[in-house]
Amino acid sequence: MSVQDTDIPAARPVDWRDPRILARIRRRHARDGWLKAAGLVALLIAFALLAILVGSLVYRGHSAFTQTMVTLQVHVDPKKVKPERLRRGKYDDMVEAALLSHFPEVRSRADRRKLTKILSKGARLALRDRVTADPALIGQTVTISVPVSDPFDQLNKGLIGRSTPEERRIVDDRAIAWFDRLAEKGLISRPFNTALFLEADSRFPELAGLAGAIRGSAYALLVCFLISFPVGIAAAIYLEEFAPRNRFVDIVEVNINNLAAVPSVVFGLLALAVFLGWFGLPRSAPLVGGMTLALMTLPTIIIATRAAVKAVPPSIREAALGIGASETQVVFSHVLPLAMPGILTGTIIGLAQALGETAPLLLIGMNAFITEPPGGVLDPATALPTQIYIWADSPERGFVSRTAAAICVLLLFLVTMNALAVILRRRFERRW
Repeated sequence: MSVQDTDIPAARPVDWRDPRILARIRRRHARDGWLKAAGLVALLIAFALLAILVGSLVYRGHSAFTQTMVTLQVHVDPKKVKPERLRRGKYDDMVEAALLSHFPEVRSRADRRKLTKILSKGARLALRDRVTADPALIGQTVTISVPVSDPFDQLNKGLIGRSTPEERRIVDDRAIAWFDRLAEKGLISRPFNTALFLEADSRFPELAGLAGAIRGSAYALLVCFLISFPVGIAAAIYLEEFAPRNRFVDIVEVNINNLAAVPSVVFGLLALAVFLGWFGLPRSAPLVGGMTLALMTLPTIIIATRAAVKAVPPSIREAALGIGASETQVVFSHVLPLAMPGILTGTIIGLAQALGETAPLLLIGMNAFITEPPGGVLDPATALPTQIYIWADSPERGFVSRTAAAICVLLLFLVTMNALAVILRRRFERRW
């Protein structure tokens, strides 16, 4: 049958040289180009803002990773420290005497008091720990490096300008001259600040560290993982594989999806009322913090696990059932192992989100001033986000750099956890 025998009109040939068609093609290509350009600009803006954020944090916090120290020759006077009372010796007097020995011209009580303010309040701790570890040092002269106080630490790092008028500086010209004499003698050093990671919080910026917060976060995340991981997987498998399709299950699914979007402060209020109010659990404990974070993480793990289980091809289930496997064997021997990469990814991302939460931990009291790292999940503790909140609210200028440094440490943990999620997914992922 020819084209003339049908009612369908014959298609007219397109003249691609027609100016109208060429103009339309140019406009379409221009739109495509503008769309690509807009996407590229958005990407560049995002990277620029991220670079500004990270750069500002590193710029403000890099100085906190070093600490100004002064090296002194300290005579451990047997009259001021007794072998039977090592921790109660007069270590302050011995350290200050070692500093004053470099300035014999300073004789008045007021000047000597001003001079010793170069040393940190924790300078005695270095000598105390050294003598406690080796009592044989009593009666000898030992060389130790002790931290300087925060104003002189900032002075050495250039955070206090020497050209600033004296009345606007926290240290006067005479104190700066004394500090410069110590530097000229080679007694001032600036090593890596190990105390930032090995010591707990302190009211003195030069002594404050993140050890208590890091350990508190680790305990809270451990409790969170032990609760949310098995419960989340079990709930997801039941809802996806065994639950009947009825109105009750639909309501449960809708509420799980809604819980993933609930503000974290709501979970903190719930923990405050239930865990602390009804159950009487200890305040500021990582156990309560971990249970609170588990409530927040559960919806994320359930949703991620259901998505991973649903992504397993139906042919896997059909093949297992075809060789006589039960539904339980199909789920735990075939479906769950294949869905594990997605489950682990969702779990790690959920834990990373929990690591950065602050509001619920503030409500349960994990922002207390804790000077010792917790020894267990029931001991009072802080966490990295709440420690950052405490330092940011402190009036001492030295905590500004430590706050930025703590944020850098927290971001490093978050990036590491997200990188681990990507590595695990690529390591165990199977393509169909």
